[in-house]
Amino acid sequence: MALPMNRRALLGGLFAAASVPALAACSGGITSLDQGSGSTGGGSGSSKGGLTIGTANFTENQVLGYLYAAVLQEAGVKVKVRPNLGTREIVIPALKAGDIDLLPEYQGALLNYLAPKDNSSEPGTMQNALTLALPAGLQVLPYSQAADSDCFVVTRATARKYGLSTLADLAKQNGKLVIGAAPEVKKRRVGAVGLQEVYGVEFKEFKSLDSDGPLVKGALKKGDVDVANLFTTDTDIAANDWVVLADPKNLIPSQHIVPLIADRKADDTVRKALARLGNVLTTEQLTQLNSQVDNDKKDPEDVANAYAKEKGLTK
Repeated sequence: MALPMNRRALLGGLFAAASVPALAACSGGITSLDQGSGSTGGGSGSSKGGLTIGTANFTENQVLGYLYAAVLQEAGVKVKVRPNLGTREIVIPALKAGDIDLLPEYQGALLNYLAPKDNSSEPGTMQNALTLALPAGLQVLPYSQAADSDCFVVTRATARKYGLSTLADLAKQNGKLVIGAAPEVKKRRVGAVGLQEVYGVEFKEFKSLDSDGPLVKGALKKGDVDVANLFTTDTDIAANDWVVLADPKNLIPSQHIVPLIADRKADDTVRKALARLGNVLTTEQLTQLNSQVDNDKKDPEDVANAYAKEKGLTK
């Protein structure tokens, strides 16, 4: 899919740098300045000239980007948001190149992207591992209490037909089932690659659709796919009585939401504003914010601003 012209202008020349391992979706955790920064630097940057927030191409990340913008603007930081830029293969190179300065990220997914062989699973351990794995010039700030994660779901009817309750059960139906997911999931460990390596799963077909969006969910409802890659904060899972397949071998890492920022902008003003948000935002609240955008068709920026005001994060 071609990027709109404004995104081409922003990301021109970055695609050659984007041939890195893949992104898996999301998650949250606990953030506090009292917990240690979990970062590579000590706030020597400056946000006085303003900063640019980028987001990936799915609802939750856009909502988070606008939440970051709301609390930073309240703290007096001039902010620009570049939403829906694409996958991690695009936004991380954009951050390193200086086209954007800050990203809402997810601990486990980011660590898997940077250090695929690292088996850390506890949030504090993952934070330390991220600090070691990050490229020079980037750091992670304290992680949020809100959490999200990839999951693989089937309809109740499919679960009954094939006897599916865990990811391991999929291997009993090798060559029979069709999976639907965002295109990049085909090459990700938290995706088709990991399902094959960890559980021995082989699908009949991989259908490239969208990231926890209307295409993949519509295909699951219609029966065009048997298995769908969604996010645990998606309220449509419970609303449709879909079955989340358990992960007994822990293929999918814990995912706490964590700000990923360039050292050049990581001053105390930014740190304190984002830590304040992270201490307030919960997984349940984030799930409801996602639903307002996906199901109630509200604008992500409006949803984020209303939440920030309601929780006393902005005036």
